[in-house]
Amino acid sequence: MATETATATGGHVSPLALEEAGQCVDSAGGAIGLPQLCPEWMGNQIFWLLITLIVIFFVLTRIALPRIAAVLAERQGTITNDIAAAEDLKVKASEAEKAYEKALADARAAANEIVAETKAGIKADLDDAMAKADAEIAAKTAEGEKAINEIRANALESVKDVAKDTAREIVAAMGGKADTKTVNAAVTSQMKG
Repeated sequence: MATETATATGGHVSPLALEEAGQCVDSAGGAIGLPQLCPEWMGNQIFWLLITLIVIFFVLTRIALPRIAAVLAERQGTITNDIAAAEDLKVKASEAEKAYEKALADARAAANEIVAETKAGIKADLDDAMAKADAEIAAKTAEGEKAINEIRANALESVKDVAKDTAREIVAAMGGKADTKTVNAAVTSQMKG
């Protein structure tokens, strides 16, 4: 069929006609259609595929993979160092927290002692002030009682004098003569009870 087409077209066979005839190489040795599917080209394609895979393998194993491995090792080392540093910082933070809590407890205890001492001092000062105030009140009370007793004594004397004068005047108004000694005795006996 291809020869028929070639004679019909003047010796030139179209690639489409050759492809339909099941050929994948034209008369000049060029590929017709998809050369990767042509069995005549398979050996050549497999050879270059193997060469390419070997080159890629050597490039990967000699250049790319060692660099990737170095980066991964460096990253793993950094991660390990960071984890170790974090553990150290965690331990230090725990110790700092314990020290802080101890200092806080000590400060609270010291504050409680200061409060207790201050309360005791204030109570002692208050007790002293109360004792002084009680002593002053007692002294003033004694002075007041002394003054009241003096006033009473003076009042009794004044009452006696007024009673004596009144008794004399009453006796004189009734027409009698009042003897000072008798009036004094009568008023004194009445005042005693």
